[in-house]
Amino acid sequence: MIHINEETARCLLCHDAPCTEKAARAIRALRFDNLWTAVELFNALTEEELAQAEAACIHYDRPIRITELAKACREAENTGCLAPGRLPSLEINFCNMLCENPFFLASSAICTNYDMVARALEAGWAGVFYKTICKQDIREVSPRFDAVRKEGTPFIGFRNMEQLSENPYKMDFDILHRLKQNYPSKRIIASIMGQTEEEWIELAKMAQDAGCDAVELNFSCPQMRLTGLGSDIGQNPELILFYTSYVREAVTIPVIPKMTPNIMSMTSPALACFYAGASGISAINTIKSITMSHDAEVSAKKTVSGYSGKAVKPIALRMIYEMTGNPVLHKAGIEKHMDISGIGGIETWRDALEFIQLGCRNVQVCTAVMQYGYRIIDDLTLGLQHYMQERGITELKKLVGEELKNIVLPSDLDRETMVFPKIDRVKCIGCGRCYVSCMDGGHQAIEFDADRKPHIVGPKCVGCHLCRLVCPTGAIGLAKRIKKTR
Repeated sequence: MIHINEETARCLLCHDAPCTEKAARAIRALRFDNLWTAVELFNALTEEELAQAEAACIHYDRPIRITELAKACREAENTGCLAPGRLPSLEINFCNMLCENPFFLASSAICTNYDMVARALEAGWAGVFYKTICKQDIREVSPRFDAVRKEGTPFIGFRNMEQLSENPYKMDFDILHRLKQNYPSKRIIASIMGQTEEEWIELAKMAQDAGCDAVELNFSCPQMRLTGLGSDIGQNPELILFYTSYVREAVTIPVIPKMTPNIMSMTSPALACFYAGASGISAINTIKSITMSHDAEVSAKKTVSGYSGKAVKPIALRMIYEMTGNPVLHKAGIEKHMDISGIGGIETWRDALEFIQLGCRNVQVCTAVMQYGYRIIDDLTLGLQHYMQERGITELKKLVGEELKNIVLPSDLDRETMVFPKIDRVKCIGCGRCYVSCMDGGHQAIEFDADRKPHIVGPKCVGCHLCRLVCPTGAIGLAKRIKKTR
C-alpha cells in the first residue's frame, strides 16, 4: 500500500492547483493530519475524476499518486471515526475575549498591513497579534531569512532576522482601527515595543484608542539592533514588572506580555507578569541562534537571530508547562486571572492540541503560514473539531490543561517495568534501519536474518524503542508492559 505521509509530503501544495480544487484540498488535508476531511473529499470524486486529477499534476519529478492516495484513505483503519452530525464549536474565552476559535496570527511578517490581515480573517482566523509597532526607524537586512532542512523535507527550522513594523506607527494604528471596524467579531490585538515607560504608555493608549481588543508587550524579540529592547527586557523580571505595571495602569483593555525563551526558566518572568496585573502571557518567541548559510550572498556575515518552526515546539511546550504547572500561575489560569497564548512550531491541529492540553486557551501561528499560507486554518479548525467529535467533547475549554496531570518528575517515572518492541513481519520490508540503529546506537538487541527480517534478542533488549522510531514503514509497535526480570 502507498505510504500516505510520504506521498502527501511530496505534494507541492500548488496555488490554484491544476489537479482540481477537491483533489488538491484532499491532499492538503492529509498533509496537515486531517484524515477525516480528506476521506470526505476523496469520496466525492469518481475514479475517472481522480485519474484526471493525477494526469494534471505538475510535479517536477513524477505526479502525485492521487488515485492510490484516495484508496489508501478509504482503507485506513481510523476512517471509522467519521461521524455524522454537527461539528462542535471551537469558541473559547481568552483574556475575557470570546474568540470564535483559538487560532491567531502571531506578530510577525505574516500580518504587516490591512490587506494581509483582512485576507486571513476572511479565511477563518479568529484574530491577529499585529506586527509589533514601535517609534523607531526600522531598517531591515536582505536576505533576512534562512532555513534548516533535513533529507529533502520542508524546513524544520527557520531563521528570522526581521525586526518590527517598518510602517509609521500612526499608520499601523489606523490599520488596526479599520480592521476592528470592518471585522468587529474578530479579535484585533496590537503588539507594541517602547524604549521608555512613556513610550510604552503612549503606544498602549493609542492601541486602546484605535479600538484594539488587547495590547501585547513585546519583551522578547531576539534580533533588535539596539540594546535594552526586546529579549533584553524579557530576561529581566524587574523590567517586566516595571513596564507591565505602567501599561496596566494606563489602559483598561487586556495587557499580554510576550515572553522570551532565551532564559533558563520561564517561571520568574511569568510571575512578574502576574504580579504586575497582566491579563495573559504570549510564549514563546524565537530562540537565539546562528545558522551557517553558505549561499554566496549571505555567507560573508553571520549573526545571532531568531529560530522558529517545528524544531522549537518541544522547547515551547516545556516553557508553557513551567508556567501552567506553577501553583500560583495554575491557580491564576483556573480563576481566569491570567491566560496563556502558546506559540512555537504549531503547524497542524495536533500541534495546537498539545499546547491546549498543557493549559493554553489560545495559540499563535507564524512559520507554518509563511510556508503554506493562511489556507491552513481550514485544517487547523476542522482537524480539531473532528478530534473533539470523536471524543464526544462539545466545548474546547474541556481540553485546556487536561494533560497537566500526566507531566511528572523523572524520579516519578516507572523504572520497574518495560515494554518490548513488537515487529510486524508483514509490514517489514527488510531495510535494516532498525538493525543499524540498534547495533550502533542501542544495545545490539536486533539480529538481521537471511530473509532480511529482523527479530528481537530478548535478553539484550532494554525497551528503549530506538528501533521503532527509525522504522520507515511503521512495522515496529509496542508489546505489553511487563515487569523487569533484571
